[in-house]
Formats: sequence, structure tokens, C-alpha cells
Amino acid sequence: MILIAVLFPWLSFFLRGKIIVGFLCLILQITLIGWLPAAIWAVASLLDGRNKRRVKEQYHKVHFV
Repeated sequence: MILIAVLFPWLSFFLRGKIIVGFLCLILQITLIGWLPAAIWAVASLLDGRNKRRVKEQYHKVHFV
């Protein structure tokens, strides 16, 4: 998924159900100068989503045991 986020940042947002953000990313990626920030944004968003899910799972394990 990180490879998709780097090569096709807008697609990584679409696959995670963030359609509006995906369109904004696609508009940013249309320019060559905007491709690098779009790729960084997509990877950072992907990693942030994974971290939030991991923290949520840890929270449930600690509080509901």
C-alpha cells in the first residue's frame, strides 16, 4: 500500500474511502511540482491511519480485559 501511496497518491486515498481528499490530491498531483507533496501527504496519511488503528486496538485490550 505504501508503494501505491508513493506512485499514485490519489489512488491510495480512494482505496481507503477518502474520495474528496483523493480528488484534492489528484489536483495537487497534476503538476510535477505538486507530485512530491502529494506523495508525502498520502504516505503520512496512510501511516497515521495505521497508528490510530493500532492505538485503538491497544486501548481496547487494556481497558476491556
